[in-house]
Amino acid sequence: MHKKLFLAPAVIAVAALLAGCSGGGSTAGGDGEPVTITYGIWAGTQTPAMQEIAAAFEKENPNIKVKVVESPWPEFWSTLQTGAAGGTAPDAFWMLAQQIRPYAEGGQLLDISDAIESEGVDLSNYPQAVLDLYDQGDGKIYGLPKDVDTNAVWFNKALFDAAGVEYPADDWTWEDFRSTAKALTDADAGVYGVAAPIDYQSGYYNTIFQAGGQVISDDGKTSLIDSPEAQAGIKFWTDLQADGSSPTLQQLSDTEAETMFEQGKVAMYMSGAYWALKIYDNKEISADVDIAPLPTGKKQATVSSGITNVGYIGTKHPEETKKFLLFASGEEAAKIQAKNGAVLPAFKGTEATWMAAMPEFANLQVFVDALEYSVPLPVQGNAAEWQGLQAEYLTGAWTGEESVADATKKYAAAIDEVLAG
Repeated sequence: MHKKLFLAPAVIAVAALLAGCSGGGSTAGGDGEPVTITYGIWAGTQTPAMQEIAAAFEKENPNIKVKVVESPWPEFWSTLQTGAAGGTAPDAFWMLAQQIRPYAEGGQLLDISDAIESEGVDLSNYPQAVLDLYDQGDGKIYGLPKDVDTNAVWFNKALFDAAGVEYPADDWTWEDFRSTAKALTDADAGVYGVAAPIDYQSGYYNTIFQAGGQVISDDGKTSLIDSPEAQAGIKFWTDLQADGSSPTLQQLSDTEAETMFEQGKVAMYMSGAYWALKIYDNKEISADVDIAPLPTGKKQATVSSGITNVGYIGTKHPEETKKFLLFASGEEAAKIQAKNGAVLPAFKGTEATWMAAMPEFANLQVFVDALEYSVPLPVQGNAAEWQGLQAEYLTGAWTGEESVADATKKYAAAIDEVLAG
């Protein structure tokens, strides 16, 4: 799931994340008294659903209390890193596929394989592509996905109507997308056809795969981001910048792409299903919003990922934590997420409930259908590290100060160095 959804102010300060976590005082009383475990999440629109999930679990397990602890996105990861090393990490917490490798290699995550087996959990209820993202090749299972995401094009019908531009067709192409973005752009009015930030998950990874390329080789040892196909996928975005159809990188740094979309300053925004509830709740724009499939290059493709619930190896309550992890990624929790509209659940068969939670968004099915042509988000090696280098190496291509070929050649070398490490 994309980080930019979670930059809302935290209800609970970061200090509480440390103070209320397993190593910092998750306690049990005497015989028969409740055990308290902590559940670390990052702040955003999903918090009410997570609190409802915790309450439902407590109802079934009255001797286990769950304290939901949220923090802002950047602090979540810095605090988790410190807490995992120092014994103060939450008992249970959210994890991303591109972040899991250091925690798994460091022996900081709870293996729940035994609980999955003893409880007879059917793994076929979860998208195999997402399960594979979290497979570290060590024979252990560290968690189960709570949600799944694909990408589509959010678009503002009012801006299309004002410009006299037809709405996107289901079979539109890259060329259609580019010409549509140009036709929608009115820079004098501060309206742009599209937002084209340097964004791997919502942006250029999708077009790299659509162009027939890859980001990393099949053996996970080499970057392919400088291949002709990958360069074509990146050029899709640099062309939009060169056309003036997108706000500049500086503008997108000052105001994030999703915010500009909600402000009516951007007509199209390529991104994930995880924005649905936030946009739906914005009544100033939601009635004008619709969803279209991603445009097709040489083929259809979207990257797919999802958040997984994992546990801390240092928890004082491993069995209780495992029990909660299975519940939080199980069918009842998925239904709670779905009816709240919080996110597209990973558990099979709950998609319709999620769509029904936002009836005015008639085309949410686009995100579900995209699972059929989705590819796993590239997360080989220490993905958080090499993905974190994207702005350093790709900014010149986006601004036109460097060719896509030169920028990707340098970035590929940097990725290879991380993969080798």
